Amino acid sequence: MDWRELYEQRKMTAEEAIRLVHSKDRVVLGHAVGVPLAITDVLVDHKEDYRDVEFVQMLPMGNAKFADPGTEGHFKLNSIFVGAQSRAAVKEGRGDYTPCCFSEVPELFRTSLPVDVAIIQVSPPDKKGYVSCGVSIDYTIPAAHCAKRVIAQVNACMPRTLGDTTLHVSEIDAFVEVDHPIIELGVPKIGEVEKAIGENCAKLIHDGDTLQLGIGAIPDAVLLFLKDKKDLGIHSEMISDGVVELIESGVITNARKTLHPGKTVVTFLMGTKRLYNYVDDNPSVAMYPVDYVNNPNIIGKNDNLISINSCVQVDLMGQIAAESVGLTQISGIGGQIDFVRGAHLSKGGKSIIAIGSTAAKGKVSKIVPFLDKGAAVTTSRTDVDYVVTEYGIAQLRGKTLRDRARALIAVAHPDFRAGLEEEFRARFEGGQS
Repeated sequence: MDWRELYEQRKMTAEEAIRLVHSKDRVVLGHAVGVPLAITDVLVDHKEDYRDVEFVQMLPMGNAKFADPGTEGHFKLNSIFVGAQSRAAVKEGRGDYTPCCFSEVPELFRTSLPVDVAIIQVSPPDKKGYVSCGVSIDYTIPAAHCAKRVIAQVNACMPRTLGDTTLHVSEIDAFVEVDHPIIELGVPKIGEVEKAIGENCAKLIHDGDTLQLGIGAIPDAVLLFLKDKKDLGIHSEMISDGVVELIESGVITNARKTLHPGKTVVTFLMGTKRLYNYVDDNPSVAMYPVDYVNNPNIIGKNDNLISINSCVQVDLMGQIAAESVGLTQISGIGGQIDFVRGAHLSKGGKSIIAIGSTAAKGKVSKIVPFLDKGAAVTTSRTDVDYVVTEYGIAQLRGKTLRDRARALIAVAHPDFRAGLEEEFRARFEGGQS
C-alpha cells in the first residue's frame, strides 16, 4: 500500500485518536516544546473515560493539565525532570519523580518502564512518507520505537530537522493534524551577575573548543563573551537562539570538531521562531536520540569538550545539588552528569558548574558548609571540576578537601565568607584533610 493511502486511513480527530489510550496504560509524551498539547488537552477533557493512566514525561512546556487538581484517579504523572508546570503535582502527590540521567531514559523505556502509547508531535510527511520529530528527538524517537501504539500530532509548523529524526508513516497508528505555532521561550534577562559569570566562564574556553550549554541567563551570558573566539563547536543536549547568532557571525563553525566535524549536534531545541526557522531542513544541524548525544563515551570523543551547567547549592567538599531544595524536587538530573563525565573523558575537556553566588535576592549563599537536609547530590565531589561564580573560578578536581574549601570560599559572596571561614577553621583545625 502506498504511504499516502495509509496516512489517509489513519488520519483522525484527537477525539478519535485518544481511543488508542486505555485505562492503566503507560503513556510517554513528547518532550519540552515538542509536547502534543492538542491531544493531551482532549485526553483531559475526557478524563472520566480513564482510570490510572500513567503519563511519563521530562520537562513539560505549555501545560500539564493531566496533573492538575481534579485528575486524581484518572491520571498520574511520572516525571523524569520536574518543571514549573509539574512541581506542584509532584509535591502534592498527583505525580512522582523518577531520578534518571537523560542519556538513560530510552533504556528505561526498553526495560523498567515499557511503553503502551507514545503521543508525539511531528512534521508533515515528506515525499517518501517520513515525518520528522523536529525540535524533540531526545527520548521521543526511542519511545515511539518501543511503544505498542503511536499517536502523532502532525503540525505544519514543526521544523523538519535532520540526522536521526524520522519515523515512517507505517510506524504510526494515528495522525491528528494541527497548525499550531511551536511553543517559544522568551530571551532571558541577563543582569550584571550573569555577565560576570559569563565572562569568567569564557576565560576557560579557547579557540576550537566544543561546547555544551544549557538554557537560561547564565548560558546566554557566556555566549556574550565568546564573540572573539574562533572555530567553536557545539555538541550539546540542546541549544537556544544565542547559538544561532554565533553561528551566523562565524564564531561557531564546528570546523575543528573531532566528532561530526562541520555539524552542530543536539538532541532537542527550545527557543524562538528564529531558532526553529534556522534548523528547518538545515544539513549543518544534526539531531540524534539522547542515548547517543548524551552518552558520556560519545561526548568524550569530542576533544576539548567544555560543559557548562548550573546548580542550587555546592558544599565545601564540592558536592553539587542541582535538582532539589531540601526534599522539594524542583528540577531533575537531566544531562548534567552525562556531560560532566563526558567532559572528563574528553581530551582537554573541562566541566563547569556556573552559579550566582547567592539566592533569595542576596539573602542566602549558594556555597554552603552543608547541603540542605534532604537535598540530593546530583554531581558527586569526585566528578566536579570547575565551579564558577561572579567572583571567580574554583578548580576542584584533584584537590584535597581543605584546598577545595579554600577555593570555594574565595568565590563565595563576600557577605558570607566570614561564616564559611569559621566553618573551615572548625572542620580542618588539627591538620585534618
